[in-house]
Amino acid sequence: MNVLVAGGAGYIGSHTVKQLKAAGHNPVIYDNGSRGHIEVVDILKVPAVVADLNDRATLSKALRDHKIDTVMHFAAYAYVGESVQKPLMYYQNNVATTVAVLECMQAAGVKRFVFSSTCATYGDPTSVPITEEEKKAPVSPYGRSKLMVENVLSDLVAADKQFSFAALRYFNASGCALDGTIGEDHDPETHLIPSAILAAMGMRPALTLFGTDYPTPDGTNVRDYIHVEDLADAHILAMQKLMPGQSVFCNLGTGRGFSNKEIIKAVEKVSGKTVPLTVGPRRAGDAIALWADPTRAKQLLGWEAKHKDPEVIIRSAWIWHSRHPRGYAGK
Repeated sequence: MNVLVAGGAGYIGSHTVKQLKAAGHNPVIYDNGSRGHIEVVDILKVPAVVADLNDRATLSKALRDHKIDTVMHFAAYAYVGESVQKPLMYYQNNVATTVAVLECMQAAGVKRFVFSSTCATYGDPTSVPITEEEKKAPVSPYGRSKLMVENVLSDLVAADKQFSFAALRYFNASGCALDGTIGEDHDPETHLIPSAILAAMGMRPALTLFGTDYPTPDGTNVRDYIHVEDLADAHILAMQKLMPGQSVFCNLGTGRGFSNKEIIKAVEKVSGKTVPLTVGPRRAGDAIALWADPTRAKQLLGWEAKHKDPEVIIRSAWIWHSRHPRGYAGK
């Protein structure tokens, strides 16, 4: 298939482009470079359009010129804390821009959409593991922006029976390409695993634990860490299985949660280094404990996470960050 990957120079998008190419599909990166890394275009050797998604003329031309069958949409802002401080920016980029993409797709006759959603749509769940039937009560503008798009997609498929979509609610994306070619490089970096690795390497100050008084066994947040290549595989399976008029909502996770302290200990074990720590207050918008029930993804997509051991995930990240301690720009 010919696949336009919006946000394809970003973390999850670039790994999905890599997996799409390996699976024999024809991915096209569409990215404005604001938060992604255009350097991955040369690494992955795929066509790319460097432009903003709100540039409707350029987007429409890309959809036509590359004879796109499917759009995979990763181009969202994804910092929970930032979303609390700048909600309008998140609603503009994550919601309004996605509507613009869908309008361009409709005009170009592109009817298949795979959406990067999030477990943040659930907020603080009533129970874990989390099933897709859990109430949707996001506690941050980021989570609310993703849920808004899910609602837009549901309304669109009800109105257009040729349209289909998959909204993949994944948990904590983590790790780097197992062959070491591409990795995770955010600015600022707020994700726990790379933050702990960079602190252990002395590339950043001590890691801050945001809250150690949560009602969890060790007082720190609990999350489900899913390897980025497993996420990429799920997007490809969803794309291949979508039929006209179909809407799919699936959790993507391993089915097991690990606390912040457990992950830090695993980083220390893999790296052989100590992670320097400080303790800070809880962050606004942080849920207590989130891990997935991935049963539906297995039933509908035939998907299951391959890499369930945090040490395997962390080792892949440690290898990439050891080779790229200053990220893509520092090569």
